Order: sequence, then C-alpha cells, then structure tokens
Amino acid sequence: MVKKRTWATIYLFIVFIVLYLPIFYLMFYSFNKAGNMTHFTGFTLDWYQEVFSDKRLIVIVIDTIVIALLSSVISTALGVFGALAIYMTKSRRSKNTLLSLNNVLMVSPDVIIGASFLILFTLIGIKLGFFSVLLAHIAFSVPIVVLMVLPKLQEMSPTLIDAARDLGAKRLDVLMKVVLPFITPGIFAGFFMALTYSLDDFAVTFFVTGNGFSTLSVEIYSRARQGISMSVNALSTLIFLLTLAIVLIYYFFSSEMGKKKRRSGGEHA
Repeated sequence: MVKKRTWATIYLFIVFIVLYLPIFYLMFYSFNKAGNMTHFTGFTLDWYQEVFSDKRLIVIVIDTIVIALLSSVISTALGVFGALAIYMTKSRRSKNTLLSLNNVLMVSPDVIIGASFLILFTLIGIKLGFFSVLLAHIAFSVPIVVLMVLPKLQEMSPTLIDAARDLGAKRLDVLMKVVLPFITPGIFAGFFMALTYSLDDFAVTFFVTGNGFSTLSVEIYSRARQGISMSVNALSTLIFLLTLAIVLIYYFFSSEMGKKKRRSGGEHA
C-alpha cells in the first residue's frame, strides 16, 4: 500500500513538472535583461514596462476582460436555466438527450467549433468583431455552467421543494428562496470556470475575430509569430497570474460557503 502511494506521488510530481516547467521557464526569462531565452544576464522589468506602455495592448486587455465578464454573466444565467430545465425533465430519455447535446460542445475540438461559428456568422451577416466573439464565448461557456450547476441540483432533496409548496410558496418563491440559494456554490463555480475559459480561449476566438478587434490570446499568438520577444513572455506571465488569481478567488469563495454551510448545519443540529 505504501509503495502504491509512493509511485502515485512520483507520478503526480512528474506530471506537474511537465505541465508547469515550461510556464515557469517562460516567466523566468520575462525578467531577462538580455532579451533572449538562452542566457540570463540580469534582472529587469523593462519588458513589463513595454507591455504597460503599449496603448494598443491596453485596449486589447480591456476588451478581453469585458468579453470575459459579459460572456460569463450571460452564460451563467443561461446555464442555470438550462440546468434547471434538464433537472425538471421527467423522461429519462429526454434528459439523457439534453445532456448529450449539452456535452457535444465540451468534447468537440475547438477548431471545429470556431470554424462552425465563422461559417454561421458569415451566412447570417454578423460582422466579425466584438459581438461575434461575445456570442461565441457565451455559446461554449453555457455547457460548462450547466455541468457545474446540475450536480448541485441533483444533490438537493426534493422534500425541500415539497415543504416550500406545502407552506404556500409560489413557484417563483421556491426558485428564488429555496433552489437558487442551495445551488449558489455551483453557480459561482460555473461563473469562474466560464470566466477562466473565456480569458484563455484562443482557437475559437481566432476564427471569429475581425480585423479591427483582438483578444489577448490572439494578440500573443500574432506577436509570437513575428519572433521571440520578452514582451510576449511578460504578457503571458501576466495572463497566467490573472488566471491563477481567478482560480484562487473561486476556491476562497467555495471554502467560505462550505464553512457557512457547516456552521448552519451545526446550529440546526
């Protein structure tokens, strides 16, 4: 048993090294004064200063954050209603069909999804730019929210709803005062996951951006194609730290909600 745990620990350690070593390598050389990724000659913040002095890049950062926030809020609302619709479906066959349709976007390659959106927007006459990127991000974020919210709905005891109705609560009251408070952790999880996916997405966004609009991921790709620049490293480091901050905030909210539930459970006991 001890040997199995040891090998599992070693395996996990190797996996984390493979995943994170290239990221830390990139971050380390973003402070390289020499301006290359071969010889570290000294510590400097010039590349970060170059990033923050680039007005075009600042506009792209703002657009990326706005897209991420808007798409996350809208997809969270749509995903909650979608999860409720699947949860309340009585027929097992219909429920499985809806879940399968929801999961198609999760397992489909991003290139296919991006190309599909490009064809769709071209056919219906939507100009590629801010609005097309927003619609695409909402579309691939909704299934994520559904998968985060649905397990919380399945954990909820039907007796809670029955008790609320017996006490005279209307459907809207049941939804607002019983169901939504119970699934709040799932809603927050879906929102933060959608926010992270939107900030990080490249493949889908690459297909639906226009000539006058770009996001951070697409901009980094464009700059990296022009040659190695430490400003790209600095920009990538900032994105990684922003994503890490979002994940930590999500776990903080999750832990706080868990503590509140345990306290309320203890008080009722």
